[in-house]
Amino acid sequence: MPAPDKDEGSRDRLLKPGRLGHWRRRTNYLLFGDEVWTAKAVDVIVLIAILASVFVVMLESIPAMDASHRVSLQLAEWIFTAIFTAEYFLRMWCARSPVRYARSFYGIIDLMAVVPTYISLLVPGAHALIVIRLLRILRVFRVLKLVHYLPAEMMLLEALKASRRKIIVFVVVVFVLVTILGSLIYLIEGAENGYDSIPRSIYWAVVTLTTVGYGDISPQTPAGQALAMIVMIIGYAIIAVPTGIVSAELAVSASSRRKGVYCGECYEKNHNKAALFCFRCGTKF
Repeated sequence: MPAPDKDEGSRDRLLKPGRLGHWRRRTNYLLFGDEVWTAKAVDVIVLIAILASVFVVMLESIPAMDASHRVSLQLAEWIFTAIFTAEYFLRMWCARSPVRYARSFYGIIDLMAVVPTYISLLVPGAHALIVIRLLRILRVFRVLKLVHYLPAEMMLLEALKASRRKIIVFVVVVFVLVTILGSLIYLIEGAENGYDSIPRSIYWAVVTLTTVGYGDISPQTPAGQALAMIVMIIGYAIIAVPTGIVSAELAVSASSRRKGVYCGECYEKNHNKAALFCFRCGTKF
């Protein structure tokens, strides 16, 4: 592994000097960096472990597989739990700011990937089997660890963050719309046709507006069917709105990245193309 150059001094000063600092620095490069082939190899190993562990969780949910291969599946689960536990504590040990990492999105997901397995051991009694099953299902959060390794992850997150206000306004408008439409269908159809309450009528409006159409409840009167047609047409127009909002922000994000170096930590965009560190937060590019 190549020795760090002078430009990495600001990062290295955050780590303790001496042999301990040396190993922390190396571990940091392996777990948080992607500049050398060894770090990329670690990423590949963790990726395989994530996919394999999620596959094991899925197999455990199949009664026949769980009954015939319970011991093997449980052993595999504990092996993966040990791997992710070691990875979590190594990241905490070598992180520039352990507290910041623990509070970050990735830190929380890394913790959630291992905690349910340990908690399930502390829930005694047959009456708690349902709780244990819920805790086991929570292990599928490991799949969110894949976000670590998506190259365009920050571009998408930035687009979602930039468009959050527009999306919130859109959701509020849709909520008001389905409330009005649900109330109208409740008045038109009535309880005799299945619309026995406004909440149930709003449920029909949501299902129809999103063009899902379960068919468990449908209008029977001509007026109700005419309203249903209007709701369906409105639904086709509404579906395109959030897609257009996020697509526009993605285009802006891509344009910003082409103009200069982009920091995925603090979202600062005004960097020189030759910059190695963010001038605002010091994150290495």
